[in-house]
Amino acid sequence: MTPAYGASWHDHPVGGDELVAIYDEQAQVVGAETRAVMRANGLWHAAGVVLVRSGDGGSVYVHQRSAGKDVFPSAFDCWAGGVVAAGETPARCAERELAEELGIRGVSPVPLFRLTFEQPPVRCHNFAYEVRWGGPITHQPEEVVGGEWMSLERLRAWAEDPASPLVPDGRLNVLEWFRRYG
Repeated sequence: MTPAYGASWHDHPVGGDELVAIYDEQAQVVGAETRAVMRANGLWHAAGVVLVRSGDGGSVYVHQRSAGKDVFPSAFDCWAGGVVAAGETPARCAERELAEELGIRGVSPVPLFRLTFEQPPVRCHNFAYEVRWGGPITHQPEEVVGGEWMSLERLRAWAEDPASPLVPDGRLNVLEWFRRYG
């Protein structure tokens, strides 16, 4: 798949009744609420996000989010991940989301950094991880409509281009990754 600007995809509904962990501004868990309430009220939350690099490290897996996602639908992302559930750690969330979204199992995401993304109504602490992967990728159709391996050079160009279709929090995270590791 070649990611293209303005591509349209099938709509997949995302539920809002699961309980997610609610955080404060300092990234401490302070309670739990449904996803729908968290989104409606712009509550602080956290996400476990994973940068999937090729075995040689020269490429990153970039995917397009489904049109039914509750935030940044149909945008492209270089991070597999999602909202931390109530009672879940960010590390466990990262493993779970990696398996759910891309079918990647049997790897331990390596912690990288935590970055706060605040673009109301989204207020999230992104706990970033990385894995190296050379096996198959299986998309969860409700969340991912397609993807491809992208060179680090091309990804950097996308991240530095404000008109590219990268999700805003993913762009912030990958620019931080390039600053620290690239």
